[in-house]
Amino acid sequence: MAAQTLGLVGATSSAAAPLLRQLRQSRSKVDNSLAVNSSKVLFKASGVRLAACQIAFRMAEVDNNSRSMLTRVLAEEMGELRLDEATPAEVTDQHVIERQANYGNISTLPIATALAASTGESVDLNGNVCSLLDRGSKKRVCLFYSNETEELARRIAAETDSIELKNINWGTFADGFPNIFVPNAHGIRSQHVAFLASFSSPGVIFEQLSIIYALPRMFVASFTLVLPFFPTGTLERMEDEGDIATAFTLARILSNIPISRGGPTSLVIFDIHALQERFYFGDNVLPCFESGIPLLKHRLHQLPDAKNVSIAFPDEGAWKRFYKQLQHFPMIICTKVREGDKRIVRLKEGDPKGRHVVIVDDLVQSGGTLIECQKLLESLGASKVSAYATHGVFPKRSWERFAHGPDGPHGFTHFWITDSCSTTVKEVMGKPPFEILSLAGSIAAALHI
Repeated sequence: MAAQTLGLVGATSSAAAPLLRQLRQSRSKVDNSLAVNSSKVLFKASGVRLAACQIAFRMAEVDNNSRSMLTRVLAEEMGELRLDEATPAEVTDQHVIERQANYGNISTLPIATALAASTGESVDLNGNVCSLLDRGSKKRVCLFYSNETEELARRIAAETDSIELKNINWGTFADGFPNIFVPNAHGIRSQHVAFLASFSSPGVIFEQLSIIYALPRMFVASFTLVLPFFPTGTLERMEDEGDIATAFTLARILSNIPISRGGPTSLVIFDIHALQERFYFGDNVLPCFESGIPLLKHRLHQLPDAKNVSIAFPDEGAWKRFYKQLQHFPMIICTKVREGDKRIVRLKEGDPKGRHVVIVDDLVQSGGTLIECQKLLESLGASKVSAYATHGVFPKRSWERFAHGPDGPHGFTHFWITDSCSTTVKEVMGKPPFEILSLAGSIAAALHI
């Protein structure tokens, strides 16, 4: 076996040597056409994979920069994961460029902080905080995405060089049904694979389920489904006989995702509406419930009046959901009471007078409750009122009732949402009082669990 390996590597080295000598002499980057042609020569001559070619490059004494460039181009041509042999400076520069290109004015949580919030911190013998990214071998992930989540996917990939984006060709047949193709499917075999989904409307769910059910069967090492917003979460219970709890229906569909070589699918969801919904999922899926609250806390600490912030909850359900994560802030709890046919917001406990009050909830749709809370808190002496919701659903452009008019701010000073709902992000970007807090760092951290 050793002799055969040496023979293959020798053949590879012989085939590659003229090209590699040219690289050493020119000290220039390899253009794509040259690299592609060389890859065909190498593999026809030796029949070996990329790892053997790397050995041949070293045997031919090519310098590190040229070897790194050729390795990356060959890896991309073969559909294999890029092997990061670039110099630290090169990776850092590219990392900064990608972050600047993909983030713009969107705020995010640093991935180290996200890892600590997501998985808990560990401490080494010297008392230093360690994270998953400090480990010797990083988990490398191939990340696929839907049409709606492409921008978020690029922000996730910009967080770390251990996540590589992969394309899907989304098309339709003449009858409107999906025509979907995964390019170079053999290239993801034995790799950790993830899919970033967006179930923003019933019309896009079927085509994404087709991919979600197919990827685990492509001999991948593991499969993770990232569904930042679980859309049917508000329909989790029956109040009258005949009501359909569609949250349970969607949970059952996701629970039947095929098992990959690595075992059940990992399912990442942020701030699911009702915590009991975790019990709707079956044993074929491992739900990982994350939260956008660390993003909010990170942003609140950056405010000039951070020491004057109080947290308000629009109802007791929101308080039960989030109070443990925000307990170091003074708290205000509102409640809804019925007066005739109307539901009126009342103050249950806390004092908003002179405070910058931030109303916190998991999602916002029409926003009627938030507006009633804002009016109540302002009438009770709050100096400012802002709002945060992990999921800005805003059907029928209901976000417009919160937008600042030409006369300047009114109502809410800040309105923070995450980029879990891609359509909303595109609509409210750059429109005060809205500010986007990106889940990219938190998702990148979750993919490294």
